[in-house]
Amino acid sequence: MAVLRPAGEFDTSYAEDMATIRRKWQWVVLFALIIALYTLPFYASQSLVALVNRICITIIAIQGLNLLTGYTGQISLGQAAFMTTGGYISALLVNQLGWPFYFSMPAAALGAGVIGLLFGLPSLRVKGFYLVMATLAAQFIIPWFTRNSFKELLNGAQGLNVAVPVFFGLEINTPQRYLVLTLTVLIVTTFVAHNVSRSRLGRAFITIRDNDLAAEVLGVNLFRVKLQAFFLAAMYAGLAGALAAHQLRHINSETFNLTDSIIFMGMLVIGGLGSNLGPFFGAIVVEMLIEIATILGPVFSDILPATAYGAVQALRPLFFGTALMLFLIFEPRGLAYRWNVIKAAWRLRPFSH
Repeated sequence: MAVLRPAGEFDTSYAEDMATIRRKWQWVVLFALIIALYTLPFYASQSLVALVNRICITIIAIQGLNLLTGYTGQISLGQAAFMTTGGYISALLVNQLGWPFYFSMPAAALGAGVIGLLFGLPSLRVKGFYLVMATLAAQFIIPWFTRNSFKELLNGAQGLNVAVPVFFGLEINTPQRYLVLTLTVLIVTTFVAHNVSRSRLGRAFITIRDNDLAAEVLGVNLFRVKLQAFFLAAMYAGLAGALAAHQLRHINSETFNLTDSIIFMGMLVIGGLGSNLGPFFGAIVVEMLIEIATILGPVFSDILPATAYGAVQALRPLFFGTALMLFLIFEPRGLAYRWNVIKAAWRLRPFSH
């Protein structure tokens, strides 16, 4: 939707027209939020810090999926498989070759991106349901490969123990220390994703999403641009997978599974496809629902003893499925669209200043 501004606010330069943050107070709020997140370990519990870590890593993975599905319109159910790829690459580079984590992390992203290119090849020939099936193949092939190939190196179904990241002699061995790392990576990935969406490549993504035939007539190289979208999405997934593997300190073929890929897609739908805020809204809402299900699990077990076994495991998909269904019915454009509507309503009300 078009950006609506209060009466009397206008642009005097191209830089102002392109600015994402337009007011000084908005910069102040942004920096205050960033500082509050970085200082979270000083005033929050370890469980809350661990939750924020998990949300940040999830947002990074969804940002890549948003570039592919939200902006380019190419549906993928293999994002978790590319996270597995990134996690294994980083673990092997650190464990076997002794690479520092700040080198293994971008290498994991690039390696996952290359694998994403392979599974993106069918995107020129098929789309829609058939493309979903093509990307779904990654969710079966990659875990099978990690379980059954190079067992001396990958340790089969048992997986790998992952070393603790070390930065300049400091071990990142607590959720509090890890939060600084995940927040820093999230800020960088957000900056890159936002600028990609506003670049020539981002406009080509949107053109393909809206009408790929018209995009080809206008001179857009469909094959190259679609592969670039798959490459970027897999890179983001590989980066998130490397962060998650080193945080968990272990990775195997089931660490990131098909359920995670489906949940990532649901998060993007809830947050808002094709919006830079969509991954943030979707990840926060769904992760909070999962946390609420974890808290309510013992309560349901006390009320209904017959459901004590697996109560938490039952509530999590129930909460997620219900939320997704409600959003598809009442807010199919996601929370990011509703946020824009709220801002527009506020700016159009009388005497908005």
